[in-house]
Amino acid sequence: MKRILSLSVVVMMCVLTPMAQTEFMEKVKSIAKVSDVEKLETTVYPEKYVMMFEHPLDYAHPEKGSFKQRVFVGHVGWDRPTVIVTEGYGGEREMNPNSVEEISKMLNTNLIFVEYRYFQKSMPSPCNWDYLTVWNSLCDLHEVTTAFKTLYKRKWLATGISKGGQTCMFYRAYFPDDVDVSVPYVAPLNKAVIDGRHEPFLTDKVGNEWERKTVREFQIEVLKRRPAMEKMLEAFCKEKDIRFNEGVGMSEVLDMVVLEYSYALWQWGDDVHEIPSLSSSDKVLFDYLVKKSSPDYFRPDPYFLSFFVQAARELGYYGYDLKPLKPYLSIKNADDYLCRMMLPAELKDTKFSNELYKHTVKFLKKNDPKMIYIYGENDPWSSSGVLTWLDFSKKKNMHLFVDPNGSHRARIGTLPATQQEVCIRLLKEWLEID
Repeated sequence: MKRILSLSVVVMMCVLTPMAQTEFMEKVKSIAKVSDVEKLETTVYPEKYVMMFEHPLDYAHPEKGSFKQRVFVGHVGWDRPTVIVTEGYGGEREMNPNSVEEISKMLNTNLIFVEYRYFQKSMPSPCNWDYLTVWNSLCDLHEVTTAFKTLYKRKWLATGISKGGQTCMFYRAYFPDDVDVSVPYVAPLNKAVIDGRHEPFLTDKVGNEWERKTVREFQIEVLKRRPAMEKMLEAFCKEKDIRFNEGVGMSEVLDMVVLEYSYALWQWGDDVHEIPSLSSSDKVLFDYLVKKSSPDYFRPDPYFLSFFVQAARELGYYGYDLKPLKPYLSIKNADDYLCRMMLPAELKDTKFSNELYKHTVKFLKKNDPKMIYIYGENDPWSSSGVLTWLDFSKKKNMHLFVDPNGSHRARIGTLPATQQEVCIRLLKEWLEID
């Protein structure tokens, strides 16, 4: 989840086309809060645009000021359904002319892609973290949806991946009538900063016994070679200019990188058979380790900082099971690693609230909106997903699809053919597409 956007950091920037007035641009002028509309090159949609949408910083106190949020629109037709992407991070990848959203492409719908507040072009200035709340982000979506419904009057579907999947789920729980259909992909629903369900999943449940044993033996071998590994880690961080919070030393960083390795491997569906032999050289083991679990994850990275702030306050996160590696670790626990290592000093005392979790659980248990949940069987995030506690057999409109042996990359397109057919049939029926 936390790295899904690293693929979008290096993105092709498209060339803006001449600003000829199109029918879309004429109509979008009716939306008072929209500005800076520019037409983009696209190989996917007949027309595509980027624009800024003005919102209050704090919906409870509009007098606090406003900021502008980046929104992308892929226009297919006024008579087509609309997919709104409840992105959890930045939207820079949408500047790529070839960027594709699965459902919009599959069903030939309009696309509205909403960059999350406090990311990339949607970062308020000055930055006041008090206004980075899930509630405010959902109000952003509500305002965008309400405005564009004046143009797109057919059925609406909300979808998002990972943190965007969480956002999609929360959006349905707090604004249940904004869209007709919701499709959260690989969306966790965590109940604490360290939720507690991910650790036993990785230790005892994911994959098979041989795979879990192979992963653990690799971790132990790396830690057994601590002096050499720490030396290479220090050189690696110096070369890459990776800096950590005050008080965080190389011994602790090595421990955390090794602990994170198993989570990263299963999250992205990497092949356990590619793990180097335990008799390999120090360099071979180290190079493989940092390729799968880079130490830059444990620095207060400006790009992911907004996410970590939310994880510490409302979204929750995961911990590590130290017991299998305890004799080889330099740390006694990792209970506070998120706040201590990934947040700046002024935010390290952030407190968590589970109100978001409780509200969403209550809504999903009590109601039956048209929703499709997609998870990967081996994705650690699935262990805190709704599939662990929501009884889908008692729901008429809520459906669950699990990609066998799938990872955090699980999508409609990765499901077995029979599941894909059911999923697409449901979406066409709900969106009234022939």
